[in-house]
This record gives sequence, structure tokens and C-alpha cells, in this order.
Amino acid sequence: MKDLIENLPKMAAVKQTENKKYFSKLRKKPPKDLDYIMQELHDETFANTDCLECANCCKTTGPLFTNADIERISKFMKMKPQQFIDQYLRVDEDNDYVLQQVPCTFLGHDNFCMIYEVRPKACREYPHTDRKKFHQIANLTLKNVAICPAAYRIVEEMKKRIPK
Repeated sequence: MKDLIENLPKMAAVKQTENKKYFSKLRKKPPKDLDYIMQELHDETFANTDCLECANCCKTTGPLFTNADIERISKFMKMKPQQFIDQYLRVDEDNDYVLQQVPCTFLGHDNFCMIYEVRPKACREYPHTDRKKFHQIANLTLKNVAICPAAYRIVEEMKKRIPK
């Protein structure tokens, strides 16, 4: 797994031009059953994926924190929301709350999340490969294939099932 994670950015870079063209065509004319196919690919891939072996998303990127996330997590941590914000978050260039640093503060050495039960919505939904209207998040998906081995596999399988 370590080798795969180390090579993933290179593998994604090799496929970047191909993937951009593919997603451009997909956005223009998405198949009617795209979301159904993506849900199927997502389920198949994650049935054989142990995120605890990887946790590359937690090690290299940080999620956006919604106000609801902040409320829920601060309550779980027995903190006031403002204390949580001050201790763990910063406001980014898009005016969103994000972690002050990566890897994620809440990631344990064993790749377990210390706030898993109340983790942010962005973490629960990552890598977003089963999202409705999937064709609308092409740019996000292109980023995620360089971070998440499962997202990379899903996109490669998607290109086989839905040729463009």
C-alpha cells in the first residue's frame, strides 16, 4: 500500500490529460444512468478497500468544516464552538473553515480518526465518487485520484464502463 500511495500522484499525472478530456465530454453529455453506475462502482471498490491501510486523504488534505460540523464536533469534545475554532481551525482564502495544519490533528498513528463518529461531512463523503450529479464534480474528482487509491480505481473502471 505504501508504494501505491507514493506512486499515486505520478500515476494520476500520467492520466491527467486523458481524464480531463474524458470528464469534459462527460459534463457535456452525461449518461442518464451515470449516478447509478457511479454508486455501483463506488460500492464495488469500497467493498474491497480498507481506508485504515491508507488514510492518505487525512495525511495530505484537510476537509472544510461547516457550522454544523463545528457544533457537532465541539460538543463531542466538550468544548465551546469558538474554542474548537481557535484551537484547530483557520479561515482559508475562500472564507471556509479548514484545519490549521495537515496531517489532520485527529488522525491517530494507527490511522484511526479520534472523532470518527462526528467527523466532518466532507470526510464522511470522501472521495465523493457516489455523489448525485457526479458529472458536476469533475475537477474535485481529478484532484482526488491523485490522493485516494480507491478514487483512482473508480475512475479507471468508469472509463471502461462508460466509454467517451
